[in-house]
Amino acid sequence: MIKPFKKVRAKHIILGKKGENAACKLLKAKGIDILVRNYRCKAGEIDIIARDGSIICFIEVKTRSKTTRSRPAKGLSQKQKSRIYNSSKHYIRALGQPKVACRYDLIELRYNKYDFCEARHWPNHFSKIQNNKKSYGSF
Repeated sequence: MIKPFKKVRAKHIILGKKGENAACKLLKAKGIDILVRNYRCKAGEIDIIARDGSIICFIEVKTRSKTTRSRPAKGLSQKQKSRIYNSSKHYIRALGQPKVACRYDLIELRYNKYDFCEARHWPNHFSKIQNNKKSYGSF
């Protein structure tokens, strides 16, 4: 029997929100300050924007169930990295173009039926976004 699309989508969204909440707890435990969650602009969305000392961190959260064979990080495409980068430029412009160091992190979470069973924080996971013209990393 095929499940109604709304129910399948709702479970996916619920799992994603749980992942973002767990990611924020992980970051706070590491002493990283959360600035913004779910930042949206025309260029795209950033799950978490945080500050680690003097560095602004743009963080993508990938959450998967334990039954999924591939790592959550495999779900981060080059196109998505570019959207995150463009959204980060928008955020920095909105702040008034301060000269700050930036990095692009990934937090991957694996979830079993009852709780998170694995969490990994990959600081600076995709700071070097390759474009035919430039290599990006800070503003």
